[in-house]
Amino acid sequence: MLIDTHAHLDYPDFAGDFEDVLRRANEAGVTRIITIGTSVESSRRAIALAEKYPNVYAVIGVHPTAADESGEDVITPLRELAQSPHVVAIGETGLDYHRLPSIELAKERKAQVFAKALQSSTEEQIEADIHDGSYKSKQASLFEQQLDLAAELGLNVVIHQRDAWDDTLEIIRPYSDKLRGVFHCFGGTLEQAKEVLDLNHLVSFTGIVTFKNGASVREVAANVPLWQFMVETDCPYLAPVPFRGKRCEPAHTRLVADSIAAARGINVEELASATTQTAEEFFRFNR
Repeated sequence: MLIDTHAHLDYPDFAGDFEDVLRRANEAGVTRIITIGTSVESSRRAIALAEKYPNVYAVIGVHPTAADESGEDVITPLRELAQSPHVVAIGETGLDYHRLPSIELAKERKAQVFAKALQSSTEEQIEADIHDGSYKSKQASLFEQQLDLAAELGLNVVIHQRDAWDDTLEIIRPYSDKLRGVFHCFGGTLEQAKEVLDLNHLVSFTGIVTFKNGASVREVAANVPLWQFMVETDCPYLAPVPFRGKRCEPAHTRLVADSIAAARGINVEELASATTQTAEEFFRFNR
């Protein structure tokens, strides 16, 4: 029995064959699926799915890359949505510096003619740096607000972190005695995983552990304590081998578990039992 702890079932990718997706998951031994909100509207859709399907649960939140368009107040609607008994955590929330304004500017410059006035280039860089600061500030504020909401409601959090490791840890560290977080789609080093675990948080692994170039993540999954991680798909993204490049779906949780079990030298039943218990304790399905 496995739990896909991070899916995006409300995405249009699943609209055409949703019932078949759930059936295939069940046949693969994936008995529960947690669908994750990325905006207020996405969170509403997640709850609607959880209300309709007894093996689906909802996590509600606003993704960091939605900070600019999220509006002045996302906490009031999230607090209202959290009253649903189908909501089991807040998220995904966190920090994402992968596409900062300055990075996008650098990409544009590569596509432009090289001979550009230095003064203009410098002015653009200064402006991009200002936008970077504003963008990071909005993400940090949104992250902290959702952490505050989770602590208020007695819920744990699903954390998204990309190219923002130090800032993410700095923000979540003061909350470590108030709630637990899971760093989903973990792709860092074993040392970084230990930093997370030492704060009493968890990590979670996706189909990346099956990739040829996923050896470093596979090594981390093989060495973290068995009771301190979970498995997920992050579907429709990151389909594991042999489905890489195609749509990912919750049934593929089995392939993630198989890969980690093989790397650890244990049978998949042992891994499934441990990760399921960890997920049940983290999400507290029957709160």
